[in-house]
Amino acid sequence: MEVGKLCTVDTICCARDESVQGAAFLMRKHHVGDIVVVDDADGVPVPAGIVTDRDIVVSVVALGLDPNGLQVGDIMTDDLLTADEHDDVTVTIERMRLRGIRRVPVVGEGGRLAGIVSADDLLGFLAEEMEDLAR
Repeated sequence: MEVGKLCTVDTICCARDESVQGAAFLMRKHHVGDIVVVDDADGVPVPAGIVTDRDIVVSVVALGLDPNGLQVGDIMTDDLLTADEHDDVTVTIERMRLRGIRRVPVVGEGGRLAGIVSADDLLGFLAEEMEDLAR
């Protein structure tokens, strides 16, 4: 199965210049643990990084830094692993395992952000596959 069929398409995004406080507010508002940081490439959102709730705690709160004085571009993970929407789920799982990450932005044509897939999404898919096998 293609990873694009499993991903969450309503991905919460922000630009690099969003404040860390603003990103935390977006996470709370949308009940998510991550935000994909995007660059605008001629009106097309292209993933540039990702910021997680853990990044905010470890890189800002624990150090006593001002979340209004920092931008997400300052703390985002920019060594970003992405998956093409046509990649096979098993390939994506292996790439995530090798990098030790739980969330991967999914990109479509031209690198545009198509969604995000999490380890939980993939576990749900695998559980369904195992259930089908058990029948």
